Amino acid sequence: MGTLGRAIYTVGNWIRGSGQALDRFGSLLQGSYRLEEHLSRHQTLMNVFDKSPLVDKDVFVAPSASVIGDVQIGKGSSIWYGCVLRGDVNNISVGSGTNIQDNSLVHVAQTNLGGKVLPTTIGDKVTVGHSAVIHGCTVEDEAFVGMGATLLDGVVVEKNAMVAAGSLVKENTRIPSGEVWGGNPAKFMRKLTDKEIAYISKSAENYINLAHIHSAENSKSFDEIEVERALRKKYARKDEDYDSMLGIVRETPAELILPENVLPEKTTTRVPTTHY
Repeated sequence: MGTLGRAIYTVGNWIRGSGQALDRFGSLLQGSYRLEEHLSRHQTLMNVFDKSPLVDKDVFVAPSASVIGDVQIGKGSSIWYGCVLRGDVNNISVGSGTNIQDNSLVHVAQTNLGGKVLPTTIGDKVTVGHSAVIHGCTVEDEAFVGMGATLLDGVVVEKNAMVAAGSLVKENTRIPSGEVWGGNPAKFMRKLTDKEIAYISKSAENYINLAHIHSAENSKSFDEIEVERALRKKYARKDEDYDSMLGIVRETPAELILPENVLPEKTTTRVPTTHY
């Protein structure tokens, strides 16, 4: 590093130090309302080698999820908190309207012992329950993988099939359409009813709507969150009869009382409360 480089580095270091000092002073002024942000190396979407995720703009990827490498996710799908989709030695494809729920893991295999290439393909309107493991598998449209289930290399779950929660599905197992498999190792249990098959699609639709709510909440600024929290405190419904029985007196702390100009206008009409 030459003289000019050292000078630029010194100025940059001084500017960063000044910014940190201003941040600490601003936090001190904000008191208990301050938001402390800590540096995190976590990336929701991350390249690996020359591969990068291809995610539709209408997909909800939770802030703590990780989508890595050669991964494609279709419109309306949702990747929930703590999930990892790692497409490094092969590719992962997730269709439209599919939900992969919290703490689930989706990975791939380059090949199996027989030399067969094993990407992971998950179809449209699939529900993958919390903490499931899907490795080098194919899950067809409108299938259901229960919570904590593990699908090993080469498994195929056909359309409208269901894997019961906690099951271990051995390598190269094919689960036919309309059947429930469960256990360790997973075996045929029974046929799905028409209502259960309809529920699989309904579950996917419910998660599409739920993802929109979480996406909106995660996009709110800190100021919006603080105002909403204070408003909920101020206008929370209180059952005075129940409180009086317990001897509780609820008071809103002074620091949570908002200025009148940010509150909705009060109406003079009062809706009577009905007790059951």
